[in-house]
Amino acid sequence: MGKRLPGVFPAQKKDGTEYYRASITHKRKHISLGSYDTPYKAFAAYLEGSNLLKDTQLTILDHSSHRVLPFEKWVTLINFRDNGMYIATPIYLHKKYFEYYLSHTQILKFDIDDLFYYSSRKIMQRGRHFFVADYGMQVNIVSRYGIKNYAVEGKDYRFVNGDNLDFRYENIEIYNVYNGVSKKETAKGTLYAAKIHIRGNYTIGNYHTETEAAIAYNKAIDILKKAGVTKNFVPNYLDGLSPKAYADIYSDLKISPKILNYQVNE
Repeated sequence: MGKRLPGVFPAQKKDGTEYYRASITHKRKHISLGSYDTPYKAFAAYLEGSNLLKDTQLTILDHSSHRVLPFEKWVTLINFRDNGMYIATPIYLHKKYFEYYLSHTQILKFDIDDLFYYSSRKIMQRGRHFFVADYGMQVNIVSRYGIKNYAVEGKDYRFVNGDNLDFRYENIEIYNVYNGVSKKETAKGTLYAAKIHIRGNYTIGNYHTETEAAIAYNKAIDILKKAGVTKNFVPNYLDGLSPKAYADIYSDLKISPKILNYQVNE
């Protein structure tokens, strides 16, 4: 090939196939720009990256399918140029929050406190659910807010400003924290309904506080297990409640006769 092109480094795959890596050094930071099948594509990526780091008029929205650099790398370089911090994931920093770019149009917002977590984790999408790989498992990002995987937006939680891509803590309001508990408004005021799913939904009861409903759900689990139900229910954990206080509430709670009299073969 003659003289090596700037920013281009030849390499080989295990099967002997040759490919070319592109990289650039900016502000003493060595940055990989990806791998390409020809030296000229790798050089084009190098030139594009160099220009992006110099030209402050170029924005994230200027990326298109005609660019050599992938969209994620485009975002990381612009963030490095504008904010002086190189982050491997497609994040753009603002003063009190950051944006995570899945695409030009899908932009998630997070509090700056979450930067360390998402700077090392790639967000994936399945439908309306967003996941990260954490210790070999796919973890739904809403679980970081105490929202259950099966929770329903609008019923169990809501986005305060109506933007369901805005995951800043102040924008997420959780209605139902506990398993089997839902809040409902009645003519007599607010009540908390406790329900449990066996082979269908069974009402455990309606209670004046969320704590009572959560404990009633646990009590229903105990009753059903004694009746021979083998389903693996997940009980509610109530933080800050002493064992005595828990036991007092537990013993006083009334449970639906349908739960008390439930038979496995019914």
